[in-house]
Amino acid sequence: MATRVLVVDDYAAWRRFIFEALEQVPDLEIVGEASDGLHAVQMAQELQPDLILLDIGLPRLNGIEVAREIRQCCPQSKLLIVTEQSAPDIVQEAFRVGAHGYLVKSHAGQELLDALKRVLSGKRFVSGIAAAASDS
Repeated sequence: MATRVLVVDDYAAWRRFIFEALEQVPDLEIVGEASDGLHAVQMAQELQPDLILLDIGLPRLNGIEVAREIRQCCPQSKLLIVTEQSAPDIVQEAFRVGAHGYLVKSHAGQELLDALKRVLSGKRFVSGIAAAASDS
């Protein structure tokens, strides 16, 4: 059975990049996409996806708030934050509200597949640059 994925990002070109990357992964199915935080929460409730790729900088409700809401309505969904933000306090807050992984967009070309694999297998993933930032 395919892993059902919801992609949440306000930038259409980025969502296209993610779609193209995920098409290369067997047993992954993108079941929806959202471009703002409120829509993301509604879609997560409706679809109950296995994995949610979630940006932090979203209109109407930021990704941290979305993650908090999703933990309530979809506790089984795994959350992979995919964002440009790499500040240590944001990384820590994302994990505190229930994220399973944290991927910095500028590293997605090299790290996306590893991040997906680790998060889906129940392990934590932290992008190289974010890990370095959170250690300082």
